[in-house]
Amino acid sequence: MATATDQLVGYGLVAFSLVLFAYYTIWVILLPFIESDHLIHKYFLPREYSVIIPVVAGLLLLLFVGTFIAFITWKNRRSAKKSA
Repeated sequence: MATATDQLVGYGLVAFSLVLFAYYTIWVILLPFIESDHLIHKYFLPREYSVIIPVVAGLLLLLFVGTFIAFITWKNRRSAKKSA
């Protein structure tokens, strides 16, 4: 059963994800249709970052997953050699 701290952390992560999704959706889908001199544009990064940030995040995710898999594989091979 989840403790109160676990639930609070879970709610925080869900809230953060929803805010991030809403920000990105407004930034990518709605802002191109709003005039560039409108006040709302000062709250968002330039449009080229809307592509760069997800690409970099995806590459970092692949790097961490690949590193984790390589570490686990290396650790399993090393323990198999010791027992043989």
